[in-house]
Amino acid sequence: MSTAMEALGNRKGSREQFGEGEIAKTIEQRTAQLPSDTFLWAAAGAAVCSLGLQLTGAQKLGNFVGQWVPSILIVGLYNKLVKLHGSE
Repeated sequence: MSTAMEALGNRKGSREQFGEGEIAKTIEQRTAQLPSDTFLWAAAGAAVCSLGLQLTGAQKLGNFVGQWVPSILIVGLYNKLVKLHGSE
């Protein structure tokens, strides 16, 4: 068990050696200014647009827009985590 704890300690120490890149810091600062529900509403909007496109016969475009939903939700989750725990 002590070997597992040592390995965890080593990983934690090595993680502190690396910092965030400038692009990641900029994105985190900008998205942190947005309310968290912005991403939820954007995902819901994409889902509704996808459904509308599917019903009007534009299946390929509807599928394309529908694939945005999980990506938007993941970015929203990342945004929430950065707000709660900070980036560094």
